[in-house]
Amino acid sequence: MDKREKAGAVIVAAGTSERMGSVDKLFAPIDGKPVLARVIDIFQQCKSVNQIVLVVSGGNLELCQRLVAEQEWTKVTRTCLGGKRRQDSVAAGLSQLNQCQWVIIHDGARPLVSVELIENGLDTARETGAAVAAVPVTDTIKITDNDRIVQKTPTRQNLWIAQTPQIFRSDIITKAYQHIETTVTDDATLVERLGYKVKLYMGSYDNIKITTPVDLILAEVLLDEHGK
Repeated sequence: MDKREKAGAVIVAAGTSERMGSVDKLFAPIDGKPVLARVIDIFQQCKSVNQIVLVVSGGNLELCQRLVAEQEWTKVTRTCLGGKRRQDSVAAGLSQLNQCQWVIIHDGARPLVSVELIENGLDTARETGAAVAAVPVTDTIKITDNDRIVQKTPTRQNLWIAQTPQIFRSDIITKAYQHIETTVTDDATLVERLGYKVKLYMGSYDNIKITTPVDLILAEVLLDEHGK
Protein backbone atom coordinates (compact mmCIF):
# COMPACT_ATOMS: atom_id res chain seq x y z
CA MET A 1 0.00 0.00 0.00
CA ASP A 2 1.16 3.53 -0.76
CA LYS A 3 2.61 4.93 2.46
CA ARG A 4 0.79 8.18 1.81
CA GLU A 5 -2.54 6.39 2.05
CA LYS A 6 -4.00 5.86 5.50
CA ALA A 7 -5.87 2.77 6.64
CA GLY A 8 -8.20 2.74 9.60
CA ALA A 9 -9.55 -0.35 11.33
CA VAL A 10 -12.97 -0.78 12.90
CA ILE A 11 -12.91 -3.63 15.42
CA VAL A 12 -16.50 -4.74 16.03
CA ALA A 13 -16.82 -6.05 19.58
CA ALA A 14 -20.35 -5.17 20.64
CA GLY A 15 -21.90 -8.65 20.54
CA THR A 16 -23.82 -10.30 23.36
CA SER A 17 -21.97 -13.66 23.58
CA GLU A 18 -25.33 -15.44 23.81
CA ARG A 19 -23.92 -18.89 22.99
CA MET A 20 -21.09 -18.61 25.50
CA GLY A 21 -23.21 -19.13 28.59
CA SER A 22 -21.98 -16.85 31.39
CA VAL A 23 -18.66 -16.14 29.66
CA ASP A 24 -17.98 -12.90 27.79
CA LYS A 25 -16.07 -14.24 24.80
CA LEU A 26 -14.20 -10.98 24.24
CA PHE A 27 -12.48 -11.27 27.59
CA ALA A 28 -12.15 -15.04 27.71
CA PRO A 29 -8.45 -15.93 27.89
CA ILE A 30 -6.63 -17.76 25.13
CA ASP A 31 -3.19 -18.80 26.34
CA GLY A 32 -3.50 -16.22 29.09
CA LYS A 33 -4.52 -13.27 26.94
CA PRO A 34 -8.11 -12.03 26.35
CA VAL A 35 -9.59 -12.66 22.90
CA LEU A 36 -10.06 -8.95 22.21
CA ALA A 37 -6.52 -8.11 23.32
CA ARG A 38 -5.11 -10.61 20.83
CA VAL A 39 -7.04 -8.93 18.01
CA ILE A 40 -5.94 -5.41 18.88
CA ASP A 41 -2.33 -6.51 19.36
CA ILE A 42 -2.20 -7.66 15.74
CA PHE A 43 -3.69 -4.46 14.35
CA GLN A 44 -1.34 -2.42 16.53
CA GLN A 45 1.60 -4.35 15.04
CA CYS A 46 0.45 -3.94 11.42
CA LYS A 47 2.46 -1.11 9.86
CA SER A 48 -0.24 -0.33 7.30
CA VAL A 49 -2.84 0.42 9.98
CA ASN A 50 -2.77 4.04 11.12
CA GLN A 51 -5.71 4.11 13.50
CA ILE A 52 -8.07 1.74 15.26
CA VAL A 53 -11.63 2.36 16.42
CA LEU A 54 -12.96 -0.14 18.94
CA VAL A 55 -16.75 -0.59 19.00
CA VAL A 56 -18.12 -2.20 22.18
CA SER A 57 -21.32 -2.75 24.12
CA GLY A 58 -22.41 -0.39 26.88
CA GLY A 59 -21.58 -2.90 29.58
CA ASN A 60 -17.99 -3.19 28.39
CA LEU A 61 -17.22 0.43 27.56
CA GLU A 62 -15.33 1.36 30.74
CA LEU A 63 -13.59 -2.02 30.89
CA CYS A 64 -12.36 -1.65 27.30
CA GLN A 65 -11.22 1.92 27.88
CA ARG A 66 -9.14 0.74 30.84
CA LEU A 67 -7.73 -2.13 28.79
CA VAL A 68 -6.66 0.28 26.02
CA ALA A 69 -4.92 2.51 28.56
CA GLU A 70 -3.19 -0.40 30.29
CA GLN A 71 -1.95 -1.98 27.06
CA GLU A 72 -0.83 1.37 25.62
CA TRP A 73 -2.29 0.67 22.19
CA THR A 74 -1.27 3.94 20.59
CA LYS A 75 -3.26 3.36 17.41
CA VAL A 76 -6.61 3.07 19.22
CA THR A 77 -8.00 6.55 18.73
CA ARG A 78 -11.53 5.93 19.96
CA THR A 79 -13.58 3.41 21.91
CA CYS A 80 -17.26 3.90 21.18
CA LEU A 81 -20.64 2.30 21.77
CA GLY A 82 -22.15 -0.08 19.25
CA GLY A 83 -25.78 -0.65 18.35
CA LYS A 84 -28.37 -3.43 18.37
CA ARG A 85 -27.23 -4.97 15.10
CA ARG A 86 -23.73 -5.59 13.81
CA GLN A 87 -24.26 -3.11 11.00
CA ASP A 88 -25.27 -0.45 13.53
CA SER A 89 -22.00 -1.03 15.37
CA VAL A 90 -19.97 -0.82 12.17
CA ALA A 91 -21.73 2.43 11.25
CA ALA A 92 -20.83 3.85 14.66
CA GLY A 93 -17.20 2.87 14.15
CA LEU A 94 -17.03 4.31 10.64
CA SER A 95 -18.20 7.68 11.94
CA GLN A 96 -15.18 7.83 14.27
CA LEU A 97 -12.48 7.26 11.65
CA ASN A 98 -10.46 10.27 10.59
CA GLN A 99 -9.40 10.84 6.97
CA CYS A 100 -8.68 7.24 5.98
CA GLN A 101 -8.44 6.14 2.37
CA TRP A 102 -8.98 2.50 3.35
CA VAL A 103 -11.25 0.93 5.96
CA ILE A 104 -10.58 -2.47 7.50
CA ILE A 105 -13.53 -4.05 9.32
CA HIS A 106 -12.79 -6.99 11.60
CA ASP A 107 -14.73 -9.05 14.14
CA GLY A 108 -13.38 -8.67 17.65
CA ALA A 109 -14.13 -12.37 18.16
CA ARG A 110 -11.59 -13.53 15.54
CA PRO A 111 -8.39 -13.57 17.62
CA LEU A 112 -6.20 -15.56 15.22
CA VAL A 113 -6.07 -12.85 12.57
CA SER A 114 -2.54 -12.11 11.38
CA VAL A 115 -0.62 -9.11 10.05
CA GLU A 116 -0.15 -11.02 6.80
CA LEU A 117 -3.91 -11.49 6.43
CA ILE A 118 -4.46 -7.75 6.87
CA GLU A 119 -1.69 -6.80 4.45
CA ASN A 120 -2.88 -9.28 1.81
CA GLY A 121 -6.36 -7.84 2.09
CA LEU A 122 -5.13 -4.31 1.54
CA ASP A 123 -3.17 -5.42 -1.53
CA THR A 124 -6.25 -7.17 -2.95
CA ALA A 125 -8.57 -4.26 -2.19
CA ARG A 126 -6.46 -2.01 -4.39
CA GLU A 127 -7.60 -4.05 -7.40
CA THR A 128 -11.35 -3.42 -7.11
CA GLY A 129 -11.84 -1.19 -4.07
CA ALA A 130 -13.25 -4.01 -1.94
CA ALA A 131 -11.77 -7.26 -0.65
CA VAL A 132 -12.95 -9.99 1.71
CA ALA A 133 -10.95 -12.72 3.41
CA ALA A 134 -12.58 -16.08 2.67
CA VAL A 135 -11.84 -19.80 2.52
CA PRO A 136 -13.19 -22.41 0.09
CA VAL A 137 -16.06 -24.56 1.34
CA THR A 138 -14.90 -28.09 2.16
CA ASP A 139 -18.28 -29.68 2.96
CA THR A 140 -21.19 -30.38 0.63
CA ILE A 141 -23.83 -27.62 0.82
CA LYS A 142 -27.56 -28.30 0.52
CA ILE A 143 -30.13 -25.64 -0.34
CA THR A 144 -33.60 -26.37 1.07
CA ASP A 145 -37.08 -24.91 1.22
CA ASN A 146 -38.74 -23.87 4.50
CA ASP A 147 -39.61 -27.52 5.23
CA ARG A 148 -35.95 -28.54 4.90
CA ILE A 149 -36.62 -30.40 1.66
CA VAL A 150 -33.50 -30.26 -0.50
CA GLN A 151 -33.98 -28.10 -3.57
CA LYS A 152 -30.44 -27.95 -4.87
CA THR A 153 -26.90 -29.15 -4.22
CA PRO A 154 -24.49 -26.56 -5.63
CA THR A 155 -21.00 -27.54 -6.67
CA ARG A 156 -18.34 -26.51 -4.18
CA GLN A 157 -15.99 -25.07 -6.76
CA ASN A 158 -17.21 -21.49 -6.44
CA LEU A 159 -18.47 -21.56 -2.83
CA TRP A 160 -16.48 -19.66 -0.23
CA ILE A 161 -16.96 -18.92 3.47
CA ALA A 162 -16.61 -15.21 4.15
CA GLN A 163 -14.49 -14.06 7.07
CA THR A 164 -13.03 -10.79 8.25
CA PRO A 165 -10.99 -8.67 7.64
CA GLN A 166 -13.19 -7.05 5.02
CA ILE A 167 -11.45 -4.08 3.42
CA PHE A 168 -12.91 -1.23 1.42
CA ARG A 169 -11.99 2.07 -0.12
CA SER A 170 -13.39 4.63 2.27
CA ASP A 171 -15.77 6.28 -0.17
CA ILE A 172 -17.25 2.92 -1.19
CA ILE A 173 -18.04 1.65 2.32
CA THR A 174 -19.31 5.08 3.37
CA LYS A 175 -21.72 5.15 0.44
CA ALA A 176 -22.81 1.58 1.16
CA TYR A 177 -23.71 2.47 4.73
CA GLN A 178 -25.77 5.39 3.51
CA HIS A 179 -27.99 2.99 1.56
CA ILE A 180 -28.88 0.35 4.15
CA GLU A 181 -32.41 -0.98 3.66
CA THR A 182 -32.33 -4.39 5.37
CA THR A 183 -30.36 -6.32 7.95
CA VAL A 184 -27.21 -7.89 6.51
CA THR A 185 -24.69 -10.35 7.93
CA ASP A 186 -21.54 -8.80 6.51
CA ASP A 187 -20.35 -5.49 5.15
CA ALA A 188 -19.50 -6.73 1.68
CA THR A 189 -23.19 -7.48 1.05
CA LEU A 190 -23.98 -3.76 1.19
CA VAL A 191 -21.17 -2.99 -1.25
CA GLU A 192 -22.28 -5.76 -3.62
CA ARG A 193 -25.82 -4.36 -3.70
CA LEU A 194 -24.50 -1.06 -4.99
CA GLY A 195 -22.90 -2.86 -7.93
CA TYR A 196 -19.26 -2.66 -6.83
CA LYS A 197 -16.93 -5.58 -7.49
CA VAL A 198 -15.86 -7.38 -4.33
CA LYS A 199 -12.83 -9.63 -4.67
CA LEU A 200 -12.17 -12.53 -2.32
CA TYR A 201 -8.68 -13.29 -1.16
CA MET A 202 -7.44 -16.38 0.65
CA GLY A 203 -8.22 -16.19 4.33
CA SER A 204 -7.22 -18.86 6.81
CA TYR A 205 -9.01 -21.87 8.24
CA ASP A 206 -7.35 -20.90 11.53
CA ASN A 207 -9.10 -17.52 11.45
CA ILE A 208 -12.03 -18.85 13.45
CA LYS A 209 -14.73 -16.81 15.13
CA ILE A 210 -15.22 -17.47 18.83
CA THR A 211 -18.90 -18.34 19.20
CA THR A 212 -19.08 -21.22 21.70
CA PRO A 213 -16.83 -22.45 24.55
CA VAL A 214 -15.53 -25.19 22.24
CA ASP A 215 -14.08 -22.49 19.97
CA LEU A 216 -11.90 -21.27 22.83
CA ILE A 217 -10.41 -24.75 23.17
CA LEU A 218 -9.86 -24.96 19.42
CA ALA A 219 -8.16 -21.55 19.40
CA GLU A 220 -5.77 -22.73 22.13
CA VAL A 221 -4.89 -25.80 20.07
CA LEU A 222 -4.30 -23.73 16.94
CA LEU A 223 -2.05 -21.35 18.84
CA ASP A 224 -0.01 -24.24 20.20
CA GLU A 225 0.31 -25.83 16.76
CA HIS A 226 1.57 -22.69 15.09
CA GLY A 227 3.51 -21.25 18.01
CA LYS A 228 1.67 -17.94 17.88
